[in-house]
Amino acid sequence: MKKRVILTGDRPTGCLHLGHYVGSLKNRVLLQEEAVQFVMVADVQALTDHAHVPHLVRQNVLEVLLDNIAVGVDPKKTTIFIQSLVPELFELAFYYLNLVTWNRLQHNPTVKQEIKQKGFKEGVPAGFIVYPVSQAADITAFKADLVPVGEDQLPMIEQTNEIVRKFNQLYHTDVLVPVEARVPKVARLPGTDGKAKMGKSLGNCIYLSDDPDTVAKKVRGMYTDPNHLRVEDPGQVEGNPVFTYLDAFDPDVESLAEIKAHYARGGLGDSVVKKRLIEVLNAFLDPVRQRRALWSQDLSALHAILKEGSLHASSVAKKTLQEVRAAMHLNYDG
Repeated sequence: MKKRVILTGDRPTGCLHLGHYVGSLKNRVLLQEEAVQFVMVADVQALTDHAHVPHLVRQNVLEVLLDNIAVGVDPKKTTIFIQSLVPELFELAFYYLNLVTWNRLQHNPTVKQEIKQKGFKEGVPAGFIVYPVSQAADITAFKADLVPVGEDQLPMIEQTNEIVRKFNQLYHTDVLVPVEARVPKVARLPGTDGKAKMGKSLGNCIYLSDDPDTVAKKVRGMYTDPNHLRVEDPGQVEGNPVFTYLDAFDPDVESLAEIKAHYARGGLGDSVVKKRLIEVLNAFLDPVRQRRALWSQDLSALHAILKEGSLHASSVAKKTLQEVRAAMHLNYDG
């Protein structure tokens, strides 16, 4: 059977956090064993709202690479590359822009939500509005047929498939491949402050690179059930961020079920539950920290991974671009 092709990636706007792990990184580690996988460090996409601090985007490229390798993404099994080093992506995006209306882009639910979240109002950069088209180019360049995403990114996959259908229909071809979204079982972690989403800019993250003391401090300050005022009071498990994190990371499901029942009927304090979460998270993060520290000592190896990955990604994208140009009658080489 032909292996599935996966395209996924991260914006280098800071270190990656537990939300990234649950939403995408965990799947990458599993899927690299059974699929052809490309992981893109999306530096150009990061510039759509960080154009004023390009030096920070540049610095974070290595941080993102380290986080991926530290959780188990293997550069020998997965092609890790830098978006800006694959120029074919931008030519594809420019062609696709003619297949999408401005009105459709403005009404993409993900784009609308992120514009509101970032407070752009009338000052939204054009590059930010069109990034679903850029994302479609990223996906189709590698003929990816599977993209692991959070639920909030499903409209982006829908827009990619609209472009695929429009292109293939308009140019009477099957060059572009439709893509399927895969949403993880735990698609999203809430922020430590109880807000719906963990985000770098919101200051409510636990990072994969946080040391044990930092993890403990953040967990102790986590939002729980505001009505659980006394130990003997019944507590709310559903929607309680501490239990959401335990569901995602605690391997002892049976014991966790007992703790949930105890908390729900009363008699179990938040501090006890948080202590368990601290232990669970640090047990998970200890080997991640160790691998990160080891790789951090060999910068030349990290640069080599990105260089080789980008060259390979460019060679794959170039083949798709040639097919796209031929379908559009833009092949002027004879």
